[in-house]
Amino acid sequence: MCWPIALPIVSDVDDLPEQMLIRRQKRQQLIDSGREAYPVALPITHTIGQIRQAYPDLAIDSQTGEQVGVSGRIIFQRNTGKLCFATIRAGTGEELQVMISVASVGEEELQSWKHLVDIGDQVFVRGEVITSKRGELSVMAEEWRMAAKSLRPLPVAHKPLTEETRVRQRYVDLIVRPEARHIARTRIDMIASLRRGLTDRDYLEIETPMLQTMHGGASARPFVTRSNAFDLELYLRIAPELFLKRAVVGGLERVFEINRNFRNEGADSTHSPEFAMLEFYQAYADYRVMATITRELIQQAALTTTGGLVVTHTDGSEHDLSGTWAEIDLYEATSAALGQHITPETPRDQLLSWCSDTDIDVAPQWVCGKLVEELFEYYVIPTLTGPTFVFNYPVDTSPLVRAHRDRPGVVEKWDLYVNGYEQATGYSELVDPVIQRQRLTEQAQLGAGGDAEAMPLDEDFLRALEIGMPPSGGVGLGIDRLLMSLTGLGIRETILFPLVKPEATQ
Repeated sequence: MCWPIALPIVSDVDDLPEQMLIRRQKRQQLIDSGREAYPVALPITHTIGQIRQAYPDLAIDSQTGEQVGVSGRIIFQRNTGKLCFATIRAGTGEELQVMISVASVGEEELQSWKHLVDIGDQVFVRGEVITSKRGELSVMAEEWRMAAKSLRPLPVAHKPLTEETRVRQRYVDLIVRPEARHIARTRIDMIASLRRGLTDRDYLEIETPMLQTMHGGASARPFVTRSNAFDLELYLRIAPELFLKRAVVGGLERVFEINRNFRNEGADSTHSPEFAMLEFYQAYADYRVMATITRELIQQAALTTTGGLVVTHTDGSEHDLSGTWAEIDLYEATSAALGQHITPETPRDQLLSWCSDTDIDVAPQWVCGKLVEELFEYYVIPTLTGPTFVFNYPVDTSPLVRAHRDRPGVVEKWDLYVNGYEQATGYSELVDPVIQRQRLTEQAQLGAGGDAEAMPLDEDFLRALEIGMPPSGGVGLGIDRLLMSLTGLGIRETILFPLVKPEATQ
């Protein structure tokens, strides 16, 4: 038999703060006394929530006769004489008092509790459900065990965590801050609402590749990786669009995916390189139909998570998501704000001149449509108050969208703005393979000219369109941003574990 080689253990214990050294010593004392500091299983019979639900109004100083085994993290303790008190908390945030007395566990066990148990430890107790002389629902322990010894102290209650610490140590944030637990569960409820809203409309949830041989479905810089097995350069998905459309071609006429996307771009209060998105596609629908569905999904998510359509943000401001939402035309709104008539035929030199009058930094490869969109973002977006659909975007920035049925130079596309940032985008999908090839060829030429966000020519996607895709509508909706819209938080607070730079090493 081959035994693993014992490697020397490198220890920096001597450099630890005193509190951590003491907790490590307690861990060792637990082990030396025959106890387990991290047992593999515990005889739990009830959750804290179940106990509280079973005895909501138990009279003061009562005994139930019911024995329970329950576990939780200690968030408060008071060790006094022959009777010790502790408050344990479940991951759901529910709390329960634990009482350890010399009469119920004996002197030795009581002293072990006093000397070995700290705030932050996870403990198991078995005993009778009672109420204290102050009427506090409690478990009078007849046995206690360590469930997980905490080697690091929790932050002190009167010193709030900084935002940076909350993001880097979300596990601590979830323990000490009820708001963090609420946001995590709100996100779960919100996603469940979106999923339910689509499945109730007969959509099928499918999965598309995260590793792709070419990036597509959006104008964005991709992350590049490599497959050793295939000896092939690959891209992390920037959007699932082209594969969801392949599914529609194959006859799955209503599909959606809640997915992770990766775009190698900037990070700020509304952007993250890794983010969650809902994309859904429906055959025989257009961008108007998809706008209605999007509004209904968001409104239902608001009802599910907040109980109403007027949501209150963390700063106390109220935002009304009820009713139908405002609609504006991109060219008309930009013209009105600028005081100049802008159309899809406006010369590039003129657009550049107007951009030069602002703080817009223009890249040399930008097409006319991109310049118009930048002017719109500069002049119009700051004026948007309630939820607003912006319709009819330039054709040269929308290579996957059907040309407008009545207006030359624009496409049947909308962007939804909520709280001043883009929440979702919707299309009447371009399904003509000949025109789609022309559009992607133009994109490939932009890419060859230095546009890192341009899409390549995807022959397999074009082959799928050549099989025949029915007229369809599609939507991409940001999951993280929807939670921002419902709460007013920044994107790093709505993502449970956002990407952050490594901490500086000494």
